[in-house]
Amino acid sequence: LKAGRHAASISVLFPDVVGEYGMAHFSDREKSNGKDYCIFFNSQWARLPQDLHKASRLQIYDLTTSVLCSPSEVPEGGFPNRIPMVLRGNCTFYEKVRLAQINGAKGLLIVSKDRLTPPAGNKTQYEEIDIPVALLSYSDMLDISKTFGKARLVAMYAPNEPVLDYNMVIIFLMAVGTVAVGGYWAGSRDRKKRYLKLKRDEAAEKQDEETVDVSPVMICVFVVMCCSMLVLLYFFYDYLAIWVIAIFCVASSVGLHSCLWPFVRRLPFCKCRVPQNNLPYLQKRPQVSALLLSAFCLGVSLTWMVFRNEDEWAWVLQDALGIAFCLYMLKTVRLPTFKACTLLLSVLIYDVFFVFITPFLTNSGESIMVEVAAGPSDSATHEKLPMVLKVPRLNSSPLALCDRPFSLLGFGDILVPGLLVVYCHRFDILIQSSRIYFVACTVGAHYGVGLLVTFVALAVMQMGQPALLYLVPCTLLTSLAVALCRKELPQFWTGSGFVPAIALAPISCTQTAAPPTEGPLTPKPEAEEAEPAEEKAQEA
Repeated sequence: LKAGRHAASISVLFPDVVGEYGMAHFSDREKSNGKDYCIFFNSQWARLPQDLHKASRLQIYDLTTSVLCSPSEVPEGGFPNRIPMVLRGNCTFYEKVRLAQINGAKGLLIVSKDRLTPPAGNKTQYEEIDIPVALLSYSDMLDISKTFGKARLVAMYAPNEPVLDYNMVIIFLMAVGTVAVGGYWAGSRDRKKRYLKLKRDEAAEKQDEETVDVSPVMICVFVVMCCSMLVLLYFFYDYLAIWVIAIFCVASSVGLHSCLWPFVRRLPFCKCRVPQNNLPYLQKRPQVSALLLSAFCLGVSLTWMVFRNEDEWAWVLQDALGIAFCLYMLKTVRLPTFKACTLLLSVLIYDVFFVFITPFLTNSGESIMVEVAAGPSDSATHEKLPMVLKVPRLNSSPLALCDRPFSLLGFGDILVPGLLVVYCHRFDILIQSSRIYFVACTVGAHYGVGLLVTFVALAVMQMGQPALLYLVPCTLLTSLAVALCRKELPQFWTGSGFVPAIALAPISCTQTAAPPTEGPLTPKPEAEEAEPAEEKAQEA
């Protein structure tokens, strides 16, 4: 889970320098309403008031044609009771702010085309300067010039921000709902396959083909691919981001179709099929409703792709498509044993390395996981990867405009523990345990405890958190504890009984086969009529 606010401490480039986010409120003399812009400042130069009403509204002196590194660049008369706005470069922050202060300035705004970093200095310089100095992005400066006239006023302040935002509740509900629905849906499909007296028709074979059992080799290959992709995205983000977006559009369309089709096919109308034809993909005469649904799902995905940068509403489409994709994956991918679940969840804590360790290995002190998930600030395309659930900040703090105004939860934080939830529900159905494992893993551990622990760590550390670090121990230990208490650990560990062996009695012309004796791991038939032995052998 990545936080929307990053009050940065850049210890690699600037030891003992702490940067804080603040706001610069610009307005015209004639206008009562203004606009807030994000600034990055160092409180060791001078502190800013926490309330806009307590901040002084001063006139801006636009000197963005200069870098203010020499006295010759100071205009005649100086900056009495004004805040000059200059370009970054050619000299230190101290030289700029010293020139501004001795010429009457009450603050200094430095426009930066590069990444915003805290204006640094040494202890002696901090004691000498008593006016605030802050960095403003170049794009914001262009918007200010376009929006406001020459008589611009600015008030700089740094409001406190709530520890946790209300959008965490929305993320919590979406994550819990996705895992619970996905686990229940996948288990219900398994129940239908096991308990109903199905014949080996085309529909059953198609259902089998849609299910993929994960082996240990597949787990290892998957982890290597994930780590490699993260590193490649970090170094070649602008080249690979568009491909990830295209893949997401295709995959989410398939997932949305899979989620909506069970409802569409039950509609009383549109049962007609495509006429006889020799066209590719239409020779099997699919239902017209299936084709219309496919067009609808593809249209939703393409709509998001075109308007993906509309932060006001595009996140709703992204979350809907992401949830559909996660549900499809939970329905399709299965872990055959608890041993495989343990292996997968254990090795996927690799994101702890990419969140906490990589800042010591990168030149700028950045976390590879956070940078890739939220999009590098120095990206030329400014694309954001869609492989996350995102919800905008809901509090009233103007700091929501700064840096990354969304809280993010990666799909992996839903899918990986969700596969264990699916396994628990399938095991519940197998032993007829009234969904004890499913409820314990979904509510009691996965999000009832694990995600809340993640939120607490996020509030305490005020930095992006690898959610799997907290979710994996909670899910694994809770499932293990339930199995131990019920004395079912051997069966739960190996998954024995998912394909129960059925002994066939000899069959004669005048004798019918006796039904097999029900064991603890043999599902009870729901129908009272005894099936022919041959059909039972086929189902086994």
